[in-house]
Amino acid sequence: MRAPAALVLIEPGAHRPGGHRDRALTALAAVHGNVVVIAPHGVAEATRAALEVAGARVTGPAGAAPAVLAAAGTYAAALAAAGRRAFSSRRWPRAVRRLPHQVMALSRCLTEAACVRTGRRLTGPAATVVVLSASEALHGAAGLLGGRHLRFVHELVTTEDTALRVLGRLARRGERRVVVLAPTGAVHDDLARRFPRLPLKVRPFAVADPQDRLTDTDRQRAREAFGIPPDAASVCLVGGWWPYKDPDVTDAALARLDAPLHVLVAGGPPAHALLKRWAALPHVRLHVWPGPLPETVIRDVYAASDAALVARRPGVAKESGLVVDAVRLGVPLIVSDHDPVLTKTLAGHGWVRLFPAGDGAALADILRDLAWSPLPRPAACAGADLGVPTAAAQAVFLTELKESC
Repeated sequence: MRAPAALVLIEPGAHRPGGHRDRALTALAAVHGNVVVIAPHGVAEATRAALEVAGARVTGPAGAAPAVLAAAGTYAAALAAAGRRAFSSRRWPRAVRRLPHQVMALSRCLTEAACVRTGRRLTGPAATVVVLSASEALHGAAGLLGGRHLRFVHELVTTEDTALRVLGRLARRGERRVVVLAPTGAVHDDLARRFPRLPLKVRPFAVADPQDRLTDTDRQRAREAFGIPPDAASVCLVGGWWPYKDPDVTDAALARLDAPLHVLVAGGPPAHALLKRWAALPHVRLHVWPGPLPETVIRDVYAASDAALVARRPGVAKESGLVVDAVRLGVPLIVSDHDPVLTKTLAGHGWVRLFPAGDGAALADILRDLAWSPLPRPAACAGADLGVPTAAAQAVFLTELKESC
């Protein structure tokens, strides 16, 4: 049987083990028979092993033109890092403090273009080329320098200042060579405001397959390994504390507890002062695994938990890989109502408990109830019900989208 046209997956963050993006990369590679993975900064050991099992070819930018672009991207990244260190003090004007982030956006654009050109050179025009974690800036420049491709933009952190906007206008015809995929409607709308000529579509990035689901045996084994009794309540916080998360509401809730609760914290970056305070609380039994962590460890953390806790600040509307993890693994979910669209999607499901963002007392009540009233597990069809595609469906979607553009 003839092999399918190649699927080229470009993941600049493949050198970081575990996480939302690593999971999507390995899942897509596992379901497609002809995958080339281009990782400009290398690949984590566990990720490489999974890709080898899937039969994927793994490489970095290769060839004369990609090598020049990649070298320029590397130089720009080093310059940006030096600039961040030099201009970190708030004594500098805001425009100066933003300059390193503008240089980093340029670096990411050059690196992505190098990877796209490499993918085209290795696989030919019939291939589907996807940047799984694309920069939120200079889309036209990436298309002009690299060639036709699809690009997932997860969130918008850095906006284009004057110099990048000028460069973007000069490369505007390159926007016809790309299609940008936004994981949520809010990210789509933000992109549309900033790039009104850019081809945009809404498409979940995360994937969920029925075979990922944890079994009762998985749960029992993980709880025994972590020393959590069968009748004890446990909750996990995965992924560390990033600016969009809300550790303060969890802190307030745990301080109110009047019954024992095992709290499993996995991933990075950690908040050391916060963890030290939690460890001293009388009713908290704290378990910590500093990140980054491979998928196997994260899976065990979820397996040992009665629920996964997702607490974010109001207005955060990017896709939550943690919510999808709960769905695909079959773990109940406790989540803040930070995103009205997500709240509406999750409302009414028995395996979800919602609490007002920032309300530590409401969260404490939910955590207290876990001991005597455990939440039911999501059904095996929960992912499909929430619109999360399987890896196979995602691969088909990307291929058909490329062919229609």
